[in-house]
Amino acid sequence: MLEIEDLHVHFHTEEGTVQALDGVSLEVGYDEVLGIIGESGCGKSVTILSVMRLLQSPPAEIVSGSIRYEGQELLNLSEREMNEIRGDDVTMVYQDPMSSLNPVLTIGRQLTEPLRAHTDCSKAAARQKAIHMLEKCGLADAERLMGQYPNALSGGMRQRVVIAMALVTEPKLLIADEPTTALDVTIQAQILDLLRDLQKQYEMSIIFISHDLAVISEIADRVGVMYAGNVVETCSMRELFDTPLHPYTRRLTKSIPRLDTAVDRLPTIDGVVPELIDPPEGCRFASRCPEYIGDVCDANNPPLNPPEEYVDHSVACHLYDEQTEAEPPWMNSPTK
Repeated sequence: MLEIEDLHVHFHTEEGTVQALDGVSLEVGYDEVLGIIGESGCGKSVTILSVMRLLQSPPAEIVSGSIRYEGQELLNLSEREMNEIRGDDVTMVYQDPMSSLNPVLTIGRQLTEPLRAHTDCSKAAARQKAIHMLEKCGLADAERLMGQYPNALSGGMRQRVVIAMALVTEPKLLIADEPTTALDVTIQAQILDLLRDLQKQYEMSIIFISHDLAVISEIADRVGVMYAGNVVETCSMRELFDTPLHPYTRRLTKSIPRLDTAVDRLPTIDGVVPELIDPPEGCRFASRCPEYIGDVCDANNPPLNPPEEYVDHSVACHLYDEQTEAEPPWMNSPTK
């Protein structure tokens, strides 16, 4: 459904040019949930804002690459053509529901607006469909909520409204940018259950972005791991826990607390993320990598390729180069 290929995005600032994305490649299949995992600042949100063509320019610039939705190149579309896709076929749930809802418009006005813009629904039909979608998203007394303003709703209710607003046009692809970050654990679990149920019901694809590996594991079919503007590993969710290949991914999985292991402190990754104004020429994880193997890591940024005996599992690491003699450092990782 969606193919991102060799995407480069720069931000031009007074301090210099930030190379936010450096050759990002990802794809999303039909009726699939792709999770994108990585720490803050790794490029997750920039990637999906590039897909939606919502990056502010300047300072942002899509330098090169390709973003194809059902075979159509999105980067070549006019703003009018993009608007026909954005909000209809492809919709988005943002991180903070309070900032993505207009505080001076009623919930009903904001829910019916996408229907009026993208379909030929009458005002009455759009209202009934909006009420129905609020009910689908688990909100009781939906008709009363249509006249409410966002500040009258709790955080969990606002998040459900934002999801309803994204789904009211029945999109083919939903992008969820850390939709559970500001919620407590109980509400977070309810939102994940809701998204899973709606994904199956509407047979849509989802890109789910998070910095929390435990949250991603609850919903994703496949996962892309990002670090410092690069995709360093892509695989199924099960393989991420059973056989993580990239050193960064292995340390992410080891950082998850386990009930069957008593530890005083969780493992950490030494060092800091490189500055993207002046990134290293080689692997961006090299300065922090315990499996660092010398000049080859410093000289070239490894491409994302499947190692031998792997088909749908790709990794960007020199440990798996054909010319590298080092054995891949397997480990017994926690299962899902």
